[in-house]
Amino acid sequence: MDFYDHITDNQAAFIARQPVFFVATAAPDARINLSPKGMDAFRVLGPNRVAWLDFGGSGNETNAHLLADGRMTIMFCAFDQPALILRLYGRGVPVLPQDPAWGELAAHFTIETGVRQIFDIAVESTQDSCGWAVPFMTFDKERQTLRKYYAAKTPEAMVKSFERRTRSIDGLPTRPATKVPA
Repeated sequence: MDFYDHITDNQAAFIARQPVFFVATAAPDARINLSPKGMDAFRVLGPNRVAWLDFGGSGNETNAHLLADGRMTIMFCAFDQPALILRLYGRGVPVLPQDPAWGELAAHFTIETGVRQIFDIAVESTQDSCGWAVPFMTFDKERQTLRKYYAAKTPEAMVKSFERRTRSIDGLPTRPATKVPA
C-alpha cells in the first residue's frame, strides 16, 4: 500500500482505462453514501484535481454530503491485469449549470441530457493497493437506460425532477439544479 500527495502519471493512465468507479461521501449524523458510476463521466484535470459528471438519478446524496462536509473518496478497481485498487481522497463541490465554474468544467466532457451537475474535487492524497481479492471481470458495454430515460423527458420535466430532490435521505439540504445544460 502506497500513499501519494498527488495523482501520478501511472495512476492517471489507470483511471482513464476504467469503465466504472465508486464514490463515497459522508456527513455528520448521516448515512455513508457509496455509489457506482460509469458512462465515461470521470476526468483527471491535473495532479490534484479531478471532476465527474453527475447524471440525475434516484437521489442527490453526494451533493448533500459535499455541501455538509465536503469529504469524498473515489475508488477504482482493476478487474483485469495487473490487479490494483486506487483511491483518491479529497474535498469536492457540486457545480451546477448556472454556476460560474460550469463552463470551464463542462469543456472537459460531452454534456448530455440528464446531466445534473459536475463534481469538482481537490485531491489531497491517493492510495494504491494490491487488489488481489478483486475478481476478474470483463466490460461488455455501457447501459443506455438512463440516457433513454432522459431523452424521453422535456427540459421542463427534467428541471422539475431535479428540483424535487431538495433533501437527502437523511434530510440534509441539496441545492437543486434550476437549469438544464445546453
